[in-house]
Amino acid sequence: MPGPAAWSLFLQRLTAHRHYWRSSAIGSVLEPVLFLAAMGLVLGSLVDRGPGVPGGVGYLAFLAPGLLVAAAMQTATGESSYPVLGAIKWDRTYEALLATPARPVDLVAGHLLYVAFRVTSSAAAFLLVLLAFGAARSPLVVLTVPVALLTGLAFAAPVTALAARLEEDAAFAALQRFLLVPMFLFSGTFFPVEQLPAVLQGIARATPLWHGVTLARDLALGTVSAGPALLHVGYLLLWTAAGAVLAARALTRRLVR
Repeated sequence: MPGPAAWSLFLQRLTAHRHYWRSSAIGSVLEPVLFLAAMGLVLGSLVDRGPGVPGGVGYLAFLAPGLLVAAAMQTATGESSYPVLGAIKWDRTYEALLATPARPVDLVAGHLLYVAFRVTSSAAAFLLVLLAFGAARSPLVVLTVPVALLTGLAFAAPVTALAARLEEDAAFAALQRFLLVPMFLFSGTFFPVEQLPAVLQGIARATPLWHGVTLARDLALGTVSAGPALLHVGYLLLWTAAGAVLAARALTRRLVR
């Protein structure tokens, strides 16, 4: 369980969030919703007139759960890059907390608690829009919010570890350009990865996003199976745990003297 120091950091971040929640909602909720409307309704009408998505699923129903999870990835990554580096290097919030009995592991736990809040609230809002669009085929669609949370944490923890090692922020642009955008485009959000060459299929299936998107889509469409679902959950938890351990070690080496 997170200790008092972790909850203190979470509350501090939550208090600060009240001052810019409207602008953050644009990136975490409004932009994915507009993407859903443009791709799911406009492009989707063209896709559905042709061969359509394999399995006879409408493109809107195929796309919506993938966008929900991809938005969670973007939100979690954004909250774990510049804010973490800023808390270390510019604001020195983490140094102030470590002057108390707090430990680096408390900083990681508090940060991930805040990311969990951001991802869950954004995913819940997106789910309401998804339902309004009629893009759900199963009551299990409500479980896409926990899946988005797991996916967000699977990105937040490793990115926190990266941010804790950086001196400058230039690497964040490279992370977005060469990792996150390709994952967004080619990890099953917009089309089945089976349409990719075999080598790229293997790379796509190794990404946390593919596991999150696949599990969320299976839940939304009512095609989920216990075995694959447990595999997806376990893989996302592995990324989260490994990233959290690396983040705690990086903060210890950088801030504990």
